[in-house]
Amino acid sequence: MAAPSANLSVNGDRLWDSLMEMAKIGPGVAGGNNRQTLTDADAEGRALFQKWCEDAGCTMGLDTMGNMFAMREGSDPDALPVYMGSHLDTQPTGGKYDGVLGVLGALEVIRTLNDLNIKTKHPIVVTNWTNEEGTRFAPAMLSSGVFAGVHTQDWAYAREDAEGKSFGAELERIGWKGDEEVGARKMHAMFELHIEQGPILEAEGKDIGVVTHGQGLSWTQVTVTGKDAHTGSTPMPMRKNAGLGMARILEKVDEIAWSHKPHAVGAAGHIDVYPNSRNVIPGKVVFTVDFRSPELAVIEDMEARLKVEAQAICDEMGLEVAFEKVGGFDPVAFDEGCVGAVRAAAERLGYSHLDIISGAGHDACWINQVAPTAMIMCPCVDGLSHNEAEEISKEWAKAGADVLCHAVVETAGIVE
Repeated sequence: MAAPSANLSVNGDRLWDSLMEMAKIGPGVAGGNNRQTLTDADAEGRALFQKWCEDAGCTMGLDTMGNMFAMREGSDPDALPVYMGSHLDTQPTGGKYDGVLGVLGALEVIRTLNDLNIKTKHPIVVTNWTNEEGTRFAPAMLSSGVFAGVHTQDWAYAREDAEGKSFGAELERIGWKGDEEVGARKMHAMFELHIEQGPILEAEGKDIGVVTHGQGLSWTQVTVTGKDAHTGSTPMPMRKNAGLGMARILEKVDEIAWSHKPHAVGAAGHIDVYPNSRNVIPGKVVFTVDFRSPELAVIEDMEARLKVEAQAICDEMGLEVAFEKVGGFDPVAFDEGCVGAVRAAAERLGYSHLDIISGAGHDACWINQVAPTAMIMCPCVDGLSHNEAEEISKEWAKAGADVLCHAVVETAGIVE
């Protein structure tokens, strides 16, 4: 396909205005967002996104996992669409850009093509994937995983949040369950724009991250069971303190990750303590250990060592322990052709760029299994993400959307 002209550029002000308008929905308490998946705020954000897409002349498709697909027609009715997008759901204390930049940056590409009356051979589709974050319903990237055949829809529908509400029931409740079969769509290619969520691009002074690989991820939910007891009247030798067991296990998690430095990481971010009362020794704790590495063998080693070490700790303390793999994916190598289109776009536009490995999971990691896929990253301030203080600049957002536009348009083919 012919490369687009270097003067093809998105409207950075319009993109920024869209980001700020979406951020008004599901506001956080400290300047960010709390627009968790399948909440009323999620439904409101979806409605606004659909309105914007229809205003841009797109037709909206909706599948049975709630994935949204806004299509701009191509000149060839038989050509497979080129997809781009990310997710609109956020963490409970999320920022205004994680995921949202990829969706609204893709919409800005459509608006720009409309402004310039550019037609493409392949249709172009803007996607909002449901429940990328995985905070309310584990695992992360749930709906793109069903699309790619990694999970079954029945299993996904049965996922429950902390209040026992199921994914399927909540999808019905907010009115965003479609009729289209998940995964029935075929893709020519897929591109995802995202903030880096790490400090490398900013530290190196680079405008664009050309994502060549994605780190593998393993989520193991660990349940430690002891015995609830009064903190004041239970002698130390007679305690079965599940909280203390967890603390000792988490020290081992840190040791295991450090043993595979510099690229492996590990921690527990989700922790529930029962009964969570000031004067009751915890009788049960449930926490999720998150291990990541670009090497599959390292992930497997960390998982195995976690089970051995945690079992030994609990045996010594008279505690019960159970393990459940609640999420994960192998390291990802993105499509060389799509990665090349991203790199060429950055060079054509004069943006400085760097090949990087994504440290976080993204919907593109699953879609890569069913279609040629690549990712584009822009810097974020101090590498901070999953935090209401998450911040990017208007210039970074525009640069990322410009590269997305060029890579997508080149892949979709300009009709002269």
